[in-house]
Amino acid sequence: MTCQWARDACRGPCRVPEDGGMHAGFRFSADPADLDHALVHRWLSTDAYWALGRTREKQEAAIAGSRNYGVYDETTGAQVAYARIVTDAATFAWLCDVYVDPSVRGKGVGVGLIEGVFADLEPLGLRRSLLATADAHGLYEKFGFEPLAEPERWMVRWHDVHDRGIGGAASTPAEADAGLADPSLADPAATP
Repeated sequence: MTCQWARDACRGPCRVPEDGGMHAGFRFSADPADLDHALVHRWLSTDAYWALGRTREKQEAAIAGSRNYGVYDETTGAQVAYARIVTDAATFAWLCDVYVDPSVRGKGVGVGLIEGVFADLEPLGLRRSLLATADAHGLYEKFGFEPLAEPERWMVRWHDVHDRGIGGAASTPAEADAGLADPSLADPAATP
């Protein structure tokens, strides 16, 4: 399989581990031509706490500015999972918009998706990959993610469009701190 990212810059073959955690019947792809844009938008804008209400235009812009990945049912060809990476392709990556369709959860699809993403990124020699999650810490720990060792070194800039309730974000930074939502997650493309 040949991988390409949203700007169609060929990166060569994906190196997905042979023993990926997915059950038989699913395939990983980094080819943006495989993406079901309408389905990805529906998943994220209606069912993903960090992107509720995200517009189709905003989602298309996020796809265009990211490396995109999917998992597909080999029988039907239907997309069953999505993730994207925002990166400079040299030092840093932000994993975001990870979504697995509820109908295939528990079948190793999420594990296979993340394995494929990081196998694809490995040749870049990135120094750091980050993500934010409210509910999947155990999954990401399997891939070496850990809490920030020095959170006092990290900062966030709040943008009104994201911290005033648009796109499913909390109304204020205080609400975000209370766990009601994280405005920095409302649109990860805005905060690589």
